[in-house]
Amino acid sequence: MAQVEATTERVVAADAETVFDTLADYSGAREKLLTEHFSEYEVHEGGDGEGSLVHWKLQATSKRVRDCLLEVTEPSDGELVEKDRNSSMVTVWRVTPAGEGKSRVVVTTTWQGAGGIGGFFEKTFAPKGLGRIYDGLLANLAAEVEK
Repeated sequence: MAQVEATTERVVAADAETVFDTLADYSGAREKLLTEHFSEYEVHEGGDGEGSLVHWKLQATSKRVRDCLLEVTEPSDGELVEKDRNSSMVTVWRVTPAGEGKSRVVVTTTWQGAGGIGGFFEKTFAPKGLGRIYDGLLANLAAEVEK
């Protein structure tokens, strides 16, 4: 089983604190940022960053739906980590200043992929598909914070 990694980034015209707070607001703003690939969104615990427990289903393809139960931590300033209790998937959001009134958002998701030929195709195609999903989410984030 090989580790699969997908990374997407975007510069947003808002300060890093505003962007981070929007991403960490699981009980309010976060649900609005999600694309049509996400469903059954629920906050089980917390709702504001560290200590939150959030559920959603992620439909990466027409046949592939991942049921996610995410524990949220904030290991350092500007970093939000979502660890899925149902799989090896970990998503890390990093928000850093990128000049006057701007910030860079980098989202990286990793998981242990399948073995064999299926794993080869997963490692080849899954990062591109997940990248498109996160491009949409980051576009929604930009629209939300650049108001």
